[in-house]
Amino acid sequence: MLDALCQLDSDTSKVYSIFDFQRLDDQQIERLRQNLSCIECGGKAYYRKASLDGKSACFGSRYHKSDCKAFHPSKEKERELRHANEVKQVMLESDALMIDFNAPVPKQEKAKVDPKRAVGAKATATKREVVKQEAKPNEIDTKLVSQGLEKLLHSLLRGSELDKSDLWVYTGEKYRWRAKNLFVNFAEAEPVENGAPRMYWGTISHTDKEMEWLNPADCKDVGIPIAEVKQSLFARFGIHERRDLEGAGIILFGQCFWNKDKTRKIIKLWGKDGKRCFITKALDD
Repeated sequence: MLDALCQLDSDTSKVYSIFDFQRLDDQQIERLRQNLSCIECGGKAYYRKASLDGKSACFGSRYHKSDCKAFHPSKEKERELRHANEVKQVMLESDALMIDFNAPVPKQEKAKVDPKRAVGAKATATKREVVKQEAKPNEIDTKLVSQGLEKLLHSLLRGSELDKSDLWVYTGEKYRWRAKNLFVNFAEAEPVENGAPRMYWGTISHTDKEMEWLNPADCKDVGIPIAEVKQSLFARFGIHERRDLEGAGIILFGQCFWNKDKTRKIIKLWGKDGKRCFITKALDD
Protein backbone atom coordinates (compact mmCIF):
# COMPACT_ATOMS: atom_id res chain seq x y z
CA MET A 1 0.00 0.00 0.00
CA LEU A 2 1.38 3.37 -1.00
CA ASP A 3 -1.31 5.38 0.80
CA ALA A 4 -3.25 5.05 4.06
CA LEU A 5 -5.95 7.01 5.85
CA CYS A 6 -5.08 8.36 9.29
CA GLN A 7 -8.22 8.98 11.39
CA LEU A 8 -7.40 10.61 14.72
CA ASP A 9 -11.07 11.25 15.59
CA SER A 10 -14.41 11.67 13.85
CA ASP A 11 -13.48 15.16 12.64
CA THR A 12 -9.77 14.77 11.91
CA SER A 13 -8.50 12.61 9.08
CA LYS A 14 -5.76 12.76 6.47
CA VAL A 15 -4.50 10.54 3.69
CA TYR A 16 -0.74 9.99 3.89
CA SER A 17 1.47 8.64 1.15
CA ILE A 18 4.16 6.30 2.41
CA PHE A 19 6.74 8.84 1.24
CA ASP A 20 5.25 11.62 3.40
CA PHE A 21 4.59 9.40 6.40
CA GLN A 22 8.13 8.05 6.68
CA ARG A 23 9.46 11.61 6.67
CA LEU A 24 7.60 12.40 9.91
CA ASP A 25 9.69 12.44 13.07
CA ASP A 26 9.62 9.38 15.35
CA GLN A 27 7.28 11.02 17.86
CA GLN A 28 4.70 11.84 15.18
CA ILE A 29 4.89 8.34 13.71
CA GLU A 30 4.32 6.75 17.13
CA ARG A 31 1.30 9.01 17.69
CA LEU A 32 -0.31 8.29 14.31
CA ARG A 33 0.57 4.71 13.45
CA GLN A 34 -2.28 3.10 15.43
CA ASN A 35 -4.86 5.22 13.59
CA LEU A 36 -4.18 3.98 10.05
CA SER A 37 -6.62 2.21 7.75
CA CYS A 38 -6.89 1.12 4.13
CA ILE A 39 -8.36 3.92 1.98
CA GLU A 40 -10.20 1.35 -0.16
CA CYS A 41 -11.95 -0.95 2.34
CA GLY A 42 -11.34 0.65 5.75
CA GLY A 43 -9.44 -2.33 7.14
CA LYS A 44 -7.06 -1.61 10.02
CA ALA A 45 -3.62 -0.84 8.57
CA TYR A 46 -0.03 -0.81 9.83
CA TYR A 47 3.17 1.04 9.03
CA ARG A 48 6.49 -0.75 8.57
CA LYS A 49 9.66 1.30 8.52
CA ALA A 50 12.51 0.60 6.10
CA SER A 51 14.45 -2.55 6.98
CA LEU A 52 18.12 -2.89 7.80
CA ASP A 53 18.66 -4.92 4.62
CA GLY A 54 17.19 -2.30 2.31
CA LYS A 55 13.46 -3.06 2.09
CA SER A 56 11.43 0.13 1.64
CA ALA A 57 8.99 1.51 4.21
CA CYS A 58 5.40 0.54 3.48
CA PHE A 59 1.80 0.49 4.65
CA GLY A 60 -0.10 -2.79 4.84
CA SER A 61 -3.18 -4.43 6.31
CA ARG A 62 -4.05 -7.87 7.67
CA TYR A 63 -7.76 -6.95 7.49
CA HIS A 64 -8.39 -6.21 3.81
CA LYS A 65 -11.83 -7.24 2.60
CA SER A 66 -11.66 -9.97 -0.03
CA ASP A 67 -12.81 -7.62 -2.82
CA CYS A 68 -10.56 -4.72 -1.77
CA LYS A 69 -8.60 -3.20 -4.67
CA ALA A 70 -5.58 -2.82 -2.39
CA PHE A 71 -5.51 -6.54 -1.56
CA HIS A 72 -2.79 -8.20 -3.62
CA PRO A 73 -3.00 -12.01 -3.56
CA SER A 74 0.18 -13.95 -2.88
CA LYS A 75 1.06 -17.55 -2.07
CA GLU A 76 1.27 -16.71 1.62
CA LYS A 77 -2.08 -14.90 1.62
CA GLU A 78 -3.67 -17.78 -0.26
CA ARG A 79 -2.25 -20.09 2.39
CA GLU A 80 -3.85 -17.99 5.12
CA LEU A 81 -7.20 -18.17 3.32
CA ARG A 82 -6.87 -21.97 3.06
CA HIS A 83 -6.27 -22.12 6.80
CA ALA A 84 -9.37 -19.98 7.38
CA ASN A 85 -11.48 -22.26 5.18
CA GLU A 86 -10.15 -25.34 6.97
CA VAL A 87 -11.13 -23.92 10.36
CA LYS A 88 -14.55 -22.97 9.00
CA GLN A 89 -14.98 -26.59 7.92
CA VAL A 90 -14.05 -27.73 11.42
CA MET A 91 -16.70 -25.41 12.84
CA LEU A 92 -19.32 -26.96 10.54
CA GLU A 93 -18.42 -30.63 10.86
CA SER A 94 -16.81 -31.16 14.27
CA ASP A 95 -18.08 -31.27 17.83
CA ALA A 96 -14.89 -29.87 19.33
CA LEU A 97 -11.35 -28.72 18.64
CA MET A 98 -8.16 -29.41 20.56
CA ILE A 99 -5.45 -26.72 20.40
CA ASP A 100 -2.08 -28.29 19.61
CA PHE A 101 0.39 -25.97 21.35
CA ASN A 102 3.26 -28.23 20.25
CA ALA A 103 2.62 -27.91 16.53
CA PRO A 104 5.93 -26.97 14.84
CA VAL A 105 6.50 -23.65 13.11
CA PRO A 106 6.48 -24.65 9.44
CA LYS A 107 9.30 -23.42 7.23
CA GLN A 108 7.16 -23.95 4.16
CA GLU A 109 3.94 -25.61 3.12
CA LYS A 110 4.58 -29.28 2.39
CA ALA A 111 3.39 -30.49 -0.99
CA LYS A 112 1.02 -33.41 -1.62
CA VAL A 113 -0.37 -33.49 1.90
CA ASP A 114 -4.09 -33.93 2.40
CA PRO A 115 -4.93 -31.63 5.37
CA LYS A 116 -8.12 -33.54 6.19
CA ARG A 117 -6.28 -36.86 6.45
CA ALA A 118 -3.51 -35.32 8.53
CA VAL A 119 -6.00 -33.65 10.86
CA GLY A 120 -8.04 -36.83 11.11
CA ALA A 121 -5.06 -38.95 12.13
CA LYS A 122 -4.02 -36.51 14.83
CA ALA A 123 -7.61 -36.10 16.00
CA THR A 124 -8.00 -39.83 16.64
CA ALA A 125 -5.04 -39.94 18.98
CA THR A 126 -6.09 -36.72 20.73
CA LYS A 127 -9.63 -37.97 21.20
CA ARG A 128 -8.40 -41.12 22.94
CA GLU A 129 -6.42 -39.02 25.43
CA VAL A 130 -9.44 -36.85 26.22
CA VAL A 131 -11.65 -39.91 26.75
CA LYS A 132 -9.13 -41.26 29.27
CA GLN A 133 -9.23 -38.07 31.32
CA GLU A 134 -12.96 -37.32 31.41
CA ALA A 135 -15.11 -38.95 34.08
CA LYS A 136 -18.42 -38.80 32.24
CA PRO A 137 -18.36 -40.54 28.83
CA ASN A 138 -21.60 -38.91 27.74
CA GLU A 139 -19.89 -35.53 27.86
CA ILE A 140 -17.15 -36.51 25.42
CA ASP A 141 -17.34 -34.87 22.02
CA THR A 142 -17.73 -37.47 19.28
CA LYS A 143 -15.91 -35.45 16.62
CA LEU A 144 -12.72 -33.87 17.90
CA VAL A 145 -10.00 -32.44 15.66
CA SER A 146 -6.65 -30.88 16.49
CA GLN A 147 -5.29 -27.58 15.14
CA GLY A 148 -2.13 -25.59 15.79
CA LEU A 149 -2.05 -21.91 16.69
CA GLU A 150 -0.93 -20.83 13.22
CA LYS A 151 -4.11 -22.00 11.51
CA LEU A 152 -6.31 -20.61 14.27
CA LEU A 153 -4.61 -17.22 14.03
CA HIS A 154 -4.84 -17.09 10.25
CA SER A 155 -8.51 -18.04 10.40
CA LEU A 156 -9.29 -15.25 12.85
CA LEU A 157 -7.37 -12.68 10.80
CA ARG A 158 -9.21 -13.81 7.66
CA GLY A 159 -12.68 -13.59 9.16
CA SER A 160 -13.59 -17.18 10.04
CA GLU A 161 -15.62 -15.87 13.03
CA LEU A 162 -14.22 -18.61 15.21
CA ASP A 163 -14.40 -16.08 18.05
CA LYS A 164 -18.21 -16.01 17.66
CA SER A 165 -18.67 -19.77 17.49
CA ASP A 166 -20.25 -22.16 20.01
CA LEU A 167 -17.67 -24.82 19.14
CA TRP A 168 -16.06 -26.48 22.16
CA VAL A 169 -12.31 -25.82 22.25
CA TYR A 170 -9.91 -27.77 24.47
CA THR A 171 -6.81 -25.96 25.75
CA GLY A 172 -5.77 -29.12 27.61
CA GLU A 173 -7.08 -32.59 28.26
CA LYS A 174 -9.33 -31.40 31.10
CA TYR A 175 -10.12 -27.82 30.08
CA ARG A 176 -12.60 -26.78 27.45
CA TRP A 177 -14.30 -23.52 26.51
CA ARG A 178 -16.86 -22.28 24.06
CA ALA A 179 -14.84 -20.64 21.29
CA LYS A 180 -16.78 -17.38 21.69
CA ASN A 181 -15.67 -17.21 25.33
CA LEU A 182 -12.06 -18.22 24.67
CA PHE A 183 -10.88 -16.20 21.66
CA VAL A 184 -10.69 -12.46 22.39
CA ASN A 185 -9.44 -9.74 20.08
CA PHE A 186 -7.11 -7.26 21.78
CA ALA A 187 -9.66 -4.48 21.25
CA GLU A 188 -12.14 -6.39 23.44
CA ALA A 189 -9.72 -7.54 26.13
CA GLU A 190 -10.86 -6.96 29.71
CA PRO A 191 -9.34 -8.17 33.00
CA VAL A 192 -11.12 -11.30 34.28
CA GLU A 193 -12.04 -11.33 37.98
CA ASN A 194 -10.80 -14.86 38.65
CA GLY A 195 -7.66 -14.33 36.56
CA ALA A 196 -8.66 -17.01 34.05
CA PRO A 197 -6.65 -17.04 30.81
CA ARG A 198 -7.99 -16.46 27.30
CA MET A 199 -6.66 -16.80 23.77
CA TYR A 200 -5.94 -13.18 22.82
CA TRP A 201 -5.33 -12.35 19.16
CA GLY A 202 -4.88 -9.51 16.71
CA THR A 203 -2.01 -7.65 15.08
CA ILE A 204 1.02 -5.79 16.38
CA SER A 205 1.43 -2.10 15.65
CA HIS A 206 4.95 -1.61 17.03
CA THR A 207 7.27 -2.36 19.93
CA ASP A 208 9.39 -0.39 22.35
CA LYS A 209 13.04 0.19 21.43
CA GLU A 210 14.19 -2.84 23.43
CA MET A 211 11.53 -5.00 21.75
CA GLU A 212 10.28 -6.18 25.14
CA TRP A 213 6.75 -4.73 24.92
CA LEU A 214 4.33 -5.35 22.07
CA ASN A 215 1.66 -2.75 21.28
CA PRO A 216 -1.43 -4.14 19.49
CA ALA A 217 -2.72 -2.30 16.45
CA ASP A 218 -6.31 -3.11 17.42
CA CYS A 219 -6.33 -0.78 20.45
CA LYS A 220 -4.19 1.69 22.39
CA ASP A 221 -4.71 0.62 25.99
CA VAL A 222 -3.15 -2.86 25.91
CA GLY A 223 0.48 -3.88 26.32
CA ILE A 224 2.10 -7.32 26.01
CA PRO A 225 5.35 -7.86 27.98
CA ILE A 226 7.62 -10.48 26.42
CA ALA A 227 11.01 -9.86 28.09
CA GLU A 228 10.95 -13.25 29.84
CA VAL A 229 10.36 -15.18 26.61
CA LYS A 230 11.84 -12.74 24.10
CA GLN A 231 14.91 -14.78 23.21
CA SER A 232 13.03 -18.01 22.55
CA LEU A 233 10.21 -16.28 20.65
CA PHE A 234 12.58 -14.35 18.41
CA ALA A 235 14.59 -17.46 17.61
CA ARG A 236 11.45 -19.46 16.88
CA PHE A 237 9.86 -16.93 14.54
CA GLY A 238 12.98 -15.42 12.95
CA ILE A 239 12.59 -11.95 14.46
CA HIS A 240 15.69 -9.77 14.17
CA GLU A 241 14.50 -6.14 14.15
CA ARG A 242 11.48 -4.06 15.13
CA ARG A 243 10.22 -4.08 11.57
CA ASP A 244 9.72 -7.84 11.74
CA LEU A 245 6.98 -7.29 14.34
CA GLU A 246 5.28 -4.30 12.73
CA GLY A 247 1.99 -5.55 11.27
CA ALA A 248 2.60 -9.12 12.46
CA GLY A 249 -0.33 -11.27 13.52
CA ILE A 250 -0.18 -12.75 17.01
CA ILE A 251 -2.18 -15.12 19.17
CA LEU A 252 -1.31 -16.04 22.74
CA PHE A 253 -2.81 -17.87 25.68
CA GLY A 254 -2.52 -15.31 28.45
CA GLN A 255 -3.94 -13.48 31.43
CA CYS A 256 -5.30 -9.93 31.23
CA PHE A 257 -5.00 -7.57 34.21
CA TRP A 258 -4.71 -3.86 34.99
CA ASN A 259 -1.42 -2.08 35.59
CA LYS A 260 -0.87 -0.47 39.00
CA ASP A 261 -2.58 2.81 38.00
CA LYS A 262 -5.40 1.08 36.10
CA THR A 263 -4.57 3.09 32.99
CA ARG A 264 -3.41 0.21 30.82
CA LYS A 265 -4.34 -3.43 30.44
CA ILE A 266 -1.52 -5.96 30.47
CA ILE A 267 -1.73 -9.33 28.73
CA LYS A 268 0.92 -11.70 30.03
CA LEU A 269 1.73 -15.06 28.50
CA TRP A 270 0.34 -17.88 30.65
CA GLY A 271 3.05 -19.83 32.46
CA LYS A 272 5.85 -18.07 30.57
CA ASP A 273 5.46 -20.81 27.97
CA GLY A 274 6.53 -19.58 24.52
CA LYS A 275 4.70 -22.47 22.85
CA ARG A 276 1.45 -20.84 23.85
CA CYS A 277 2.17 -17.96 21.48
CA PHE A 278 2.34 -17.78 17.70
CA ILE A 279 3.54 -14.86 15.58
CA THR A 280 3.13 -14.60 11.83
CA LYS A 281 5.13 -11.82 10.21
CA ALA A 282 3.45 -9.46 7.78
CA LEU A 283 4.36 -9.32 4.11
CA ASP A 284 4.81 -6.04 2.26
CA ASP A 285 1.60 -5.11 0.39
